[in-house]
Amino acid sequence: MSTPDLRRLWVRLAQAAGLVAFGLLALFDFAASTADDSGIGTLLLLLVPMGLALATVPLWLPVHRLGSRRLPLAALALATASLAVTAGVVLLSGGGILLARTWGLAESAGLIGVVFVVARWGAPRLAPWAAVAAGLAVAAMPLRVGTESLLVIFGLLQVLAAAGAAGVGLYLRIVAAGRERAIALVRAEQRAEFARDLHDFIAHHVTGIVVQAQGARFVAEQDPQRVIVALEQIERAGAETMASMRRMVGILRNPDAPPDAPLAPLAGVTELEPLLTGFNGAANAPARLHVDGDLNGLPVEVSTSAYRVVMEGLTNTRQHAPDARSVDVAVRRTPDWLLVRVADDGASPRTAPARGHGFGLIGLTERVRALGGTITAGPGVAGGWVLDAAFPLHAAVAR
Repeated sequence: MSTPDLRRLWVRLAQAAGLVAFGLLALFDFAASTADDSGIGTLLLLLVPMGLALATVPLWLPVHRLGSRRLPLAALALATASLAVTAGVVLLSGGGILLARTWGLAESAGLIGVVFVVARWGAPRLAPWAAVAAGLAVAAMPLRVGTESLLVIFGLLQVLAAAGAAGVGLYLRIVAAGRERAIALVRAEQRAEFARDLHDFIAHHVTGIVVQAQGARFVAEQDPQRVIVALEQIERAGAETMASMRRMVGILRNPDAPPDAPLAPLAGVTELEPLLTGFNGAANAPARLHVDGDLNGLPVEVSTSAYRVVMEGLTNTRQHAPDARSVDVAVRRTPDWLLVRVADDGASPRTAPARGHGFGLIGLTERVRALGGTITAGPGVAGGWVLDAAFPLHAAVAR
């Protein structure tokens, strides 16, 4: 089960638990209020608070959009209504004549939940006002029963609960915002890496084109046939460079300043043997490479991305499966796809995506999807962990 699925499961469980707790509090309010002999108490301290309590459910139960304006506005309206009911009950009670057995625990719990969701998802400018108003409403609710010191203490306890809910909601909001910023940074770094790859690739091939052109000029008179071969090589290198440049530039949304990466050939799938050799020298689990098909002539961005998939899979095995006994790296080329798989037999429990907040796999996913491919990571059918990636191959690339 992937991390988004687990997150949705936990949300559903929390919603179910909240509904059960809310229902129990509502039943307690009903029993306590109907046990009161006062008809006015039954009306004001049962029907109206029950209605307000039910009105909080659409606010705290669903997951809202971050920065929602409707959420704090609705919370303000509910808090105002609750304060008005409290004021009305206090006035009608004649300074404590109306003795009720509960002030509406379901409504209190509902408003505390509203404080949480407002702090977690509400619009920043409106959320503080809505949270304060809901907190005041929660603090004043025990006054519906009376003004004794014990009830004032209950009001303070409810304020503390509302403050705790606001704190938890704000903390989760900050954590989520930090994760979003980290993911955005990873994606930006991935695009910058694409730019560096483009720089390296073009520099590598343009240098070859220049050398071929210079050589052709010197041998033009002595051996014209060699000039034709050089021109064919120049044409092929130029076509490949232009094709890769068009694809990579299309991927880059916000190109940075000209990259200053050193000019060096890019590591691709043809360099997997040294990568596995280095892994075997530092890990207990031997890695075996299985190749099916010719890996030469692949698009450079596909080859380098496949190399990074294998590197990520081996890194995750080393970090998170110390008990693994073997790692299988399979690379298969079909007419239309390049398929890459990294599978280990580790028994350590893991959850997708990759650990360490999954930023390595997030960046890799961004890279693979930008090329039109797919990538998945999860437990294998026979145990262990499997990382699969599929890259489409384009006919425009010279073989």
